[in-house]
Amino acid sequence: MTSGILFDFNGVIVDDESQHCDALIATLAEYGHSLDRDTYYREYLGFDDRECFRFTFERIGHSRDEVVLREAVARKHAQYERTIKDSMRLVPGAAEFVENAALDGFQLAIVSGALRSEIELVLNLAGLRPTLPRSWRRKTWAFASRIRKASTGPAGCSISLPGAA
Repeated sequence: MTSGILFDFNGVIVDDESQHCDALIATLAEYGHSLDRDTYYREYLGFDDRECFRFTFERIGHSRDEVVLREAVARKHAQYERTIKDSMRLVPGAAEFVENAALDGFQLAIVSGALRSEIELVLNLAGLRPTLPRSWRRKTWAFASRIRKASTGPAGCSISLPGAA
């Protein structure tokens, strides 16, 4: 039987919350809004990029239409890319665990709300791209959550989800 491991990304593979914070602060400044680190960690932590901008633009009376939100996310991604290239930190032991799991024959995948382009960037910079050939987003996460909650599942299926009871 083939076994696999699904990884979350931010905080599991890469320790990049400070880079996300810096990128959001810089991007919001482009829109004339100042944000400090304390407010970011108190009010924005856990939001995906789109929600960060929707939340802020609603507060400051800025347009929240889809085109504006996509542009803001793209601007933040450009900021994130610059900061992660300068100061990327993997979670201690993550690279070794991923590499060893791949060598042991596990199929590996990332299940994350992170932008695919950010996942790909970090995996390439870290040299982990060959060990993680596929990355999935929320649809797979929702599927994994349903399997975890089911009373019966595939034989040998073991899924560990952060915060799952």
